[in-house]
Amino acid sequence: MNTADVIGSASVDLEGLTGHVFDVLTLARPGSAAQGAYLSSIISKLSPLVGNLIEFSTVEFLNARPAYASFGEWKRQDPGFPDTVFEGTITPAPGFEIKAWFPLATEITARFRDSQAHFAEDQTYVCMLAWLPEHIVFGKPRIVDVCVVSGKSVAQARDNHYHNPPDYLVIEPEDTSARTSNLQQTNTNGYKFQGTPEEFSEAEAMVASWGSGANAYQTTPEYQGLLRQLQGRFTYRLDTNFAKMDRIVHPGIEVFKERVLGLDIYGRAIKEWSRLLRARDESARLRAVEEVLVRSSSEG
Repeated sequence: MNTADVIGSASVDLEGLTGHVFDVLTLARPGSAAQGAYLSSIISKLSPLVGNLIEFSTVEFLNARPAYASFGEWKRQDPGFPDTVFEGTITPAPGFEIKAWFPLATEITARFRDSQAHFAEDQTYVCMLAWLPEHIVFGKPRIVDVCVVSGKSVAQARDNHYHNPPDYLVIEPEDTSARTSNLQQTNTNGYKFQGTPEEFSEAEAMVASWGSGANAYQTTPEYQGLLRQLQGRFTYRLDTNFAKMDRIVHPGIEVFKERVLGLDIYGRAIKEWSRLLRARDESARLRAVEEVLVRSSSEG
């Protein structure tokens, strides 16, 4: 097996997690519709915890598959990138960055900030796991759908979507390869122009002087040097929303989002449950939870 073989095989295994219930924690059945409505409003706060538990369980799941045993072992990196890496005889080492998504939340809040320069050999993929409690507002975490895409493609989609000099700059990390691993920088950052209209015109003239193709994103030191000239001359602010998975317009992730939000659970699409459970009208939320409780009871 080579890197591509391991990535391909593991991707199929991970996609097979759809419908899998992780026995890592259980939200008790609410005793009333009011209690369920309150629970539904705070479940999203569990997402980071559930995400970490799912990451850990995913490594165990992959190691239980016989296909990899003679070549190495999947290991979780915490902290570190990617979350899961295959250590063994395969070079470069395949890996997966695992992102858990709770689709009743307003958006996919996970971020992907690593520089595309780190994916030259396309050895790292992103695995997005959409999860809900078994009964929408209670039960064990259940994977409702899975999306596996190239990390390189995600980084490229992010940079191409955001980068628009001089209005918006995507800046690569500086070369920190000489530092110890815990001090190395791998994340890109986004910066939004904050100067006056007159200054913006001046910045546009600078970009125009770079020649044709100046707006095409590049990770090279030469191009990054040009961007840093803009930063040094004009005012930019760090964009704290930069690199959210929900906003990078990656074709595969966009299809995944629509597919998940359209999934039918208890006779309603997930996006409809989300709308009902986040409604301002308390009576609408109570009716939605009551419907969940009735339908879950009928399941036996």
